[in-house]
Amino acid sequence: MGNARRRPKRLAEKLLQIRNALGISQSDLYRRLGVEDEIPYTRISDFELDKSEPILTVLMQYARVAGVHTEALIDDTLDLPDKLPGDVRHDEIKRKYTPRGGRKR
Repeated sequence: MGNARRRPKRLAEKLLQIRNALGISQSDLYRRLGVEDEIPYTRISDFELDKSEPILTVLMQYARVAGVHTEALIDDTLDLPDKLPGDVRHDEIKRKYTPRGGRKR
């Protein structure tokens, strides 16, 4: 058996910080993340209360909405910027293919 991956201890705190900094409700965040096909609405609360951990694609969407690198979310030694959204421009990253479903993210 392999070792289980360690969960980031500060992830829930950072996800809540993002929503609060943006000044939006959980339902607004859910819509802004664009993850309706991936998770139920109630998961936003679960993430913020550290009851569950987002899957990678949802974490990427959080990073995009917050304007930060994904690493800033999962690395407990890193803090989020004081001002959110940050200045990371995900739309400037060149993509080699379109994700399944034909949607560009």
